[in-house]
Amino acid sequence: MAYIGASIHRGRGALDGKRILLIVGGGVAAYKALELTRLFRKAGVAVRPILTRAGAQFVTPLSLSALAEDKVYSELFSLTDEAEMGHIELSRSADLVVVAPATADLMAKAAHGLANDLASTTLLATDKRVLMAPAMNVRMWEHPATRRNLAQLQADGVLFVGPDEGAMACGEYGFGRMAEPPAIFEAAMAALDSNRALAGKRAIVTAGPTAEPIDPVRLITNRSSGKQGYAIAQALAQLGAEVTLVSGPTALPAPAGVRRVDVETAREMLAACEQALPADIAVCVAAVADWRPESVGAQKIKKGEGGPPPIAMVENPDILATLARSPARPRLVVGFAAETNDVEAHARAKLAKKGCDWIVANDVSVEGTMGGDDNAVAIVSAGGIERWERMAKGEVAKRLAARIAEELK
Repeated sequence: MAYIGASIHRGRGALDGKRILLIVGGGVAAYKALELTRLFRKAGVAVRPILTRAGAQFVTPLSLSALAEDKVYSELFSLTDEAEMGHIELSRSADLVVVAPATADLMAKAAHGLANDLASTTLLATDKRVLMAPAMNVRMWEHPATRRNLAQLQADGVLFVGPDEGAMACGEYGFGRMAEPPAIFEAAMAALDSNRALAGKRAIVTAGPTAEPIDPVRLITNRSSGKQGYAIAQALAQLGAEVTLVSGPTALPAPAGVRRVDVETAREMLAACEQALPADIAVCVAAVADWRPESVGAQKIKKGEGGPPPIAMVENPDILATLARSPARPRLVVGFAAETNDVEAHARAKLAKKGCDWIVANDVSVEGTMGGDDNAVAIVSAGGIERWERMAKGEVAKRLAARIAEELK
């Protein structure tokens, strides 16, 4: 899950004047924060450390201060620290906040807005980008609570690098090892470089289900949560794109920096997409109802003695195909295929039928995919099929956004 950036051997120059606030959480991996600090300083990046009480059980303030060439902050209610650098100023004094290691406790506090020590208060008060390098036991990493916290933090725009798979200090094996310092360094450099690869580009993203009314009470819809589409809209915006998110009914908040247009029906979604043209990119993630009732009851349809009433259905407009064939066609049109069988075969057929450039196919019969936080996808294009391992939907979104940026370069 590590980001890829430029070489570690950057030297001083372009990064001079950049500042990182490094929060060192408690865990055996805290010793890696020392090497990470050395890499930052070698690149000419200033480091101001916050050492949690638990972190101080693994590394000393003296060693961290010596490598950072700056004071180590640790107490929220220290009169000296508050007089010299109050926690609000501390939270905003850097260009990037790096949390390494990001323990399960720190992630939980940040996800829920808790602020009972200097580290958590700083994370809540900062207006800068945050990069976390998780480190914990594999069971803790896989626990539903941690997965929920991860999804919330990603939705809030927090960046992640790792964790890696391997042997742990506790003797277990699996995902949970903190990424190595060079990988964290590269992720931080990518964040500091403020990759705006899609600056000046306009994108349309559809997300969530559509809802087709039968009468004023009942409707036809599906189980789509909108999580994948919202994550893609956010990832494109983070790369500098001007994003219009056309969303069916969901309970999700609009991603930062994204213009959201709320719709219910497929016809409303198509109209909103056409209104958002011209655009450079269209990513149709929404699970659009293929059919709708031919007529909608003006009043609630009452239960009768003759059994259920027949509902005549008509086909909804095909949003993906319409955008792909529009005179104002976006340069890159990407569709999604949510399938329950023969996933790649159906995706290849959909690619040919719709006239789009890529189909992102996923198997929604896998538990935890539709409505969940993880996804495994295959990118189907005229050039072949690229399969991605199962990962958080936020990570799928970032990889897809990076792939789109590369295609448009």
